[in-house]
Amino acid sequence: MAEPKSNEAMEKVVSLCKRRGFIFQSSESYGGIQGFWDYGPLGAELKRNVKELWWQTMTRLRDDVVGLDATIIMHPMIWKASGHVDTFSDPMCDCRITKRRFRADQVDPQSGIAYFYTGARDAITGKAMDEPFSVLVALGKPPESARKVATQFYTLRGLQQVELQGERSEPVKDSIRYNPENGALLTDPRPFNLMLKTYVGPVADEDNVAYLRPETAQAIFVQFKNVLETSRQSVPFGVAQIGKAFRNEVTPRNFTFRSREFEQMELEFFIRPDEAVEALYGSVARVDEGGWQKEPQPNWGWEVWHKYWVEQRVRFYEGIGLSRSTLEEYWQKPDELAHYARATVDILYKFPFGTQELEGIAARGDFDLTQHQKFSGKSTEVFEEDLKNAWGKLDDAKKQDLLARITAARRQALLKKGVAASEVDLLAATEAKTFVEKLAKGAYVPHVIEPSAGADRLILALICNAYAEEEVTDDKGKKETRVVMRLHPRVAPVKVGVFPLLKNRPELVSKAIAVRDLLRPHMNVFYDDGGAIGRRYRRQDEAGTPFGITIDFDTLGEKPELLDTVTLRHRDSMLQERVPIAQLLERILPAIR
Repeated sequence: MAEPKSNEAMEKVVSLCKRRGFIFQSSESYGGIQGFWDYGPLGAELKRNVKELWWQTMTRLRDDVVGLDATIIMHPMIWKASGHVDTFSDPMCDCRITKRRFRADQVDPQSGIAYFYTGARDAITGKAMDEPFSVLVALGKPPESARKVATQFYTLRGLQQVELQGERSEPVKDSIRYNPENGALLTDPRPFNLMLKTYVGPVADEDNVAYLRPETAQAIFVQFKNVLETSRQSVPFGVAQIGKAFRNEVTPRNFTFRSREFEQMELEFFIRPDEAVEALYGSVARVDEGGWQKEPQPNWGWEVWHKYWVEQRVRFYEGIGLSRSTLEEYWQKPDELAHYARATVDILYKFPFGTQELEGIAARGDFDLTQHQKFSGKSTEVFEEDLKNAWGKLDDAKKQDLLARITAARRQALLKKGVAASEVDLLAATEAKTFVEKLAKGAYVPHVIEPSAGADRLILALICNAYAEEEVTDDKGKKETRVVMRLHPRVAPVKVGVFPLLKNRPELVSKAIAVRDLLRPHMNVFYDDGGAIGRRYRRQDEAGTPFGITIDFDTLGEKPELLDTVTLRHRDSMLQERVPIAQLLERILPAIR
């Protein structure tokens, strides 16, 4: 029973998004284009508010994070170094009849009776085709269902009057090799690179291939040294970026959740290796000491920094209206982690279509900067005089202990990468020795903690979380359903609706315009004088506007004691109160900031 309710809830959200101007299908007048979406007037404001709050939280309110705005198209070798050219792919299979494409790992398992054919013959021309084919039909369905699909398959291959050959059948359980829509056998899975390719320059050949970036992070790694040298920062510090990314998703789905064009809000926070922290401060802070809940400390290692950023990101979501009860933290298991990751936490939101990822916070080690150092030939190392001096003061026993631990860690990392056991000991010892020699000179490649969030997924989560229906009684005692978007005032597209009671009374209109102009420099205000006041309230409820201001005859002094006061209506409670115009800013600004 839960699935129909979820579908119904999502259908209502999608309908409201179009009706009120949050989100439209891209290129809709031409039939649309799958996986692309446009943000309407309300959606554009909502998205801008969310991005501005993220930027404010991540950069302007911190001393240890700066910003970057990099290009969408970068040197193609960047994507070779990052692994995207060789490994950024999904397993893909196609329906042999409809040509529809499926991600192999997302085909629903099916059970039934599979009918197999060795080929077919054309009864008119006598032409034979020995290409085998198979069709899966549900239990209880007649063999004619499979024969109809198989006939369609061979007809598409040039046979006119199909006679099926070599039919046999057998039960099949939980197979993912058949199209769930028609039962046709799918092609074998094959890798499908998700990067969108383009060309730079006048000639469209392989020498001029470039890619639309599939993530914003790599630009930060490539510009790391430039940012470090110009920003007057020192490790630990972070670089934040908001920007477009593109992935040629095989099956975009769930409204804007999985799209081919989207925006990311990413932070790369660069930290010292734990070994450098230990040399400088004698020990590395432990997670079980709870320090990550407080202000950052110099002796924090990667585990504490990682947990700190998980907590910071959850607090951000709470601050814009997503309570912890709507979120889940999923700590990836060791066998789920990328080979370079020490830990990854996915922050999940409970969408109507299921609990899905909003953001990932990964401890990525020094993989990214090391890769770009290797492929570009340019150093990504940091030098610290204090580290060089501290290392020189360590006794030999401590140095040997650190070397042994580093060697063991490198050995585990190499085994995880698939290095042969016969080679791993020598390679681990060599890498550890080189690393220690660098530390002794005060040099290291920084490690990174990466909180990476999808702006579009977050917008969808906020919209789903805000959508509510409730039964209310109007002034005449009639019950009706009120649709209201309970968006947090900080992110609401419109903060205040201003309404003159009547639009044909110039004195009310002029006063309403004066109130609008008073508020407009500080917030987004919507002026509306069309229709009954109750209907205007309902329109703003659906837009998520947290406050409504009505200018009536009491504002003009019909009751002298109410001169220059207005009715301030609260969206969620629908309570109304009289407030002096002079006090509106001090009442509203704290709520929206």
